[in-house]
Amino acid sequence: MFFELREYRTLQGKRQDWVNYMEQVIIPFQVGKGMVILGSFVGQEEDDLYIWIRRFEDDAEKERLYEAVYESDQWKNEIGPKIPDMMDRSKIVVRRIEASSRSVIQ
Repeated sequence: MFFELREYRTLQGKRQDWVNYMEQVIIPFQVGKGMVILGSFVGQEEDDLYIWIRRFEDDAEKERLYEAVYESDQWKNEIGPKIPDMMDRSKIVVRRIEASSRSVIQ
């Protein structure tokens, strides 16, 4: 099992729009495709910071879920095209991490 910690930077003044879009559209869509999303966070000191965490059992599951989400017509035609209006995609940071033995997230 591993986790994907995704760090995004929103465009100026767009963070709340982004959070709303994530919580109302993107997260429900991805969960509906089988993604396990453990958390969604905003920075307290950085007004453009948004972080979320997803969990995968293994690489095969990640590959299958990525295809189900990002290759779908709904993502390509409806969801994805709205993202550049709210987020600076050039600043995305994705980290693959695993929980330490005493982590409460397992």
